[in-house]
Amino acid sequence: MPDAAAEPGTAAARNAAEEKSALSHPAVAPDSTAGYGDHPDQVVDFYVPRGGAGAGEAAPVVVVLHGGSWRAPYDRRHISPFAGFLARRGFAVASVEYRRGAEGPVGDGSGEPVAGRWPDTFDDVAAALDALPELVGRHLPRADARRTVLTGHSAGGHLALWAAARHLLPADAPWRTDRPAPLRGVVALAPIADFGVADKLDVCGGAARQLLGGGELFAERRPYADPALLLPTGIATTLVQGRADVDVPQAVAEAYADAAARAGEVVGVTLLEDVGHYPLIDPAADACAVVAEEIAQLAW
Repeated sequence: MPDAAAEPGTAAARNAAEEKSALSHPAVAPDSTAGYGDHPDQVVDFYVPRGGAGAGEAAPVVVVLHGGSWRAPYDRRHISPFAGFLARRGFAVASVEYRRGAEGPVGDGSGEPVAGRWPDTFDDVAAALDALPELVGRHLPRADARRTVLTGHSAGGHLALWAAARHLLPADAPWRTDRPAPLRGVVALAPIADFGVADKLDVCGGAARQLLGGGELFAERRPYADPALLLPTGIATTLVQGRADVDVPQAVAEAYADAAARAGEVVGVTLLEDVGHYPLIDPAADACAVVAEEIAQLAW
């Protein structure tokens, strides 16, 4: 019997076609790469701006955090076409790699790799953001680090929201900062932004629960990791979400925006009709141009 979910016209078929398009682009090599630690995954790729800004004008910085459910097989290469697209739009781009899950599968018979490493994934994102001002100065000489926008897709969207909320972490969190990050804003793309809702919906095969260690650790670690519990940030934030997203449903973004509203903060939510999970980072898709414009509105 054929799989009905994969038949043409279904949400699953649309999602598969969008994923194929987004991942069909050849990887775009960075202009330079620098380490922020000793581990092979503790690196940042830099793309110099190739358009947009006038001659001699400094370009805004866009920090990109890739998705992939925090799982090891998915690294920054799949988002490099998006990074190159932003560079062609006149942005100076820093694409951050970080440690993801161990290579072995989850012990639930699914065959899926483990999602994330605790605390390594968070250690790396915090260290990368702390190191970026100096690295940007060396590798992106045409960049204006005072105009930095943080963006991320899916699991990377979670990390972007989390990185912007480090000043709200519990006092004993090793990643806590004493003031908000010097960002113009955050543009989170289909982010896994509310771990409670994501867990109920089994987003990405329970990736959020795996990231925090599973079992009782999920509730224990959520205050240190869940962006929906770290509000208000005081940093301009926009979520871009496809209404047809079956990987990270619209309800997850809406739950974060609702939590922000209860905390007294307005978070922008841009909902795109007939758009799923992957067009947001697909240079061939109209949705990607919308993302670039949302970033520009905060950066310029």
